[in-house]
Amino acid sequence: MTESSDLPDRWPGLAGRIEGAAHVLPVRVYHEDTDFTGLVYHANYLKFCERGRSDFVRLAGISQTDLFDAGGEKEPAAFVVRHMDVDFLRPARMDDVLEIVTSVDEIGGAAMTLLQQVMRDGAVLARLRVKIVLVSSSGKPRRLGELVRRGLERFVNQEG
Repeated sequence: MTESSDLPDRWPGLAGRIEGAAHVLPVRVYHEDTDFTGLVYHANYLKFCERGRSDFVRLAGISQTDLFDAGGEKEPAAFVVRHMDVDFLRPARMDDVLEIVTSVDEIGGAAMTLLQQVMRDGAVLARLRVKIVLVSSSGKPRRLGELVRRGLERFVNQEG
């Protein structure tokens, strides 16, 4: 069985790519992503963006698995969505190839705000502003550690 650390060598584009100060994740729309009208069901935009956020953090050098499996004296932690604003602007359809573009707006003590756009051929289909908080397994906010800050600060307030 292949270790997950071998995946970047075997599938270099699987987690998308960093372009300037933004992360871009390509996503193909499948039949299962659409509703009876043939358009992408609104909740699936949230799933696409979750993938974008997860892969952005991964490519920034932050292992969410390591945060959760902290061990030692640190309580396990995970990123959770605290607040989300979404503007749905245009529909996507089956077989479209979308780009989920993620950037950092700000980083606070235990939280960060990410900006996301769902795009098709340069057109913005949806815009999201997502506040993410690092919480311990007991549900208490936990300060963003040096590893998280070091991985993400280079993306704050930069032109994409």
